[in-house]
Amino acid sequence: MATLIHDRPEHVRLSAEGKPVTLLEAIREGIWEEMERDERVFLLGEDIGAYGGAFKVTEGMQERFGALRVIDTPISEIGFTGAAAGAAHMGMRPVVEMQFIDFISCAYDMITNYIATSRYRGSGGVPMVIRGPSGGGVRGGPFHSQNPEMAFFHTPGLKIVYPSTAYDAKGLIKAAIRDPDPVLFFEHKWLYRRPQLREVLPAEDYTVPLGEARTHREGTDVSIVTYAAMVHKSQEAAEQLQREDGLSVEIIDLRTLLPLDEEAILASVRKTNRLLVVHEDTRTGGIAGEIAMRVNEKAFEWLDAPILRVAALDAPIPYSPPLEDFFLPGVEDIVKAVRHLAAY
Repeated sequence: MATLIHDRPEHVRLSAEGKPVTLLEAIREGIWEEMERDERVFLLGEDIGAYGGAFKVTEGMQERFGALRVIDTPISEIGFTGAAAGAAHMGMRPVVEMQFIDFISCAYDMITNYIATSRYRGSGGVPMVIRGPSGGGVRGGPFHSQNPEMAFFHTPGLKIVYPSTAYDAKGLIKAAIRDPDPVLFFEHKWLYRRPQLREVLPAEDYTVPLGEARTHREGTDVSIVTYAAMVHKSQEAAEQLQREDGLSVEIIDLRTLLPLDEEAILASVRKTNRLLVVHEDTRTGGIAGEIAMRVNEKAFEWLDAPILRVAALDAPIPYSPPLEDFFLPGVEDIVKAVRHLAAY
């Protein structure tokens, strides 16, 4: 086993020093601290070593932890995901990076047919994390901008995490690494380095529990249930609606999609009696359908208006900036939907 090294390079920003960090830096801190805490944690992925990853999440890690714990892999997602699964069976805690989350599809068979079913088949748990940059808004086109979370939402045995703040990103990645089951960890790259999302994080060790939603904004008139980048688009819309219409909008940030915090959703619906689900994923098959069905089953009598959704179009993500802006859900789409609900 490689020797643990606890000092960090200067470019790895420390919350303990009171410096605000971006969402990307928060994820890096969380992974780094878990590698310091537990020598079983190691990393696999394309260009994550000397290069530090496509987005520099793992910058400096191979230098400090060595090439046996920060492993540059061939371009074979199914291969290194399978290798990580084997290591997890042997007691290790692998963290796999997909250079772009779009290419997780190459490992779909390994994830859904083997990793997710392992505990149920009696082969034991697979404590591993598969993480990577996802989402649009950065002009990445159809191969580097997808939100494939719902392709795995249907698979029992997996957990799915998608944070929207630096605090949650760090706490959730640490919780995911410690979890006894496989976790898919999506990181919206539109949020990675946004300066307005910088936070001074606690100096002490902390985690954010998987499966618990967070009330991002209190409100009384309409509930918005959302996650990832759409939390911040919804916040901007809520501020506009408060200013222009006097509407009080509550925003529930799911944080974890699997397991889904059903009680938090139902509690908000019982409070406001109106529900809008917002997600960047495409309209058909998005999480809005599942949430709407659960509310229909368990809180239908509390609704004073139909459940609405704002989502991306059912199309591949375009390269063209104007077309991508049209494709993605925007603040004005959310404002329009909330006003429609409030009119009932």
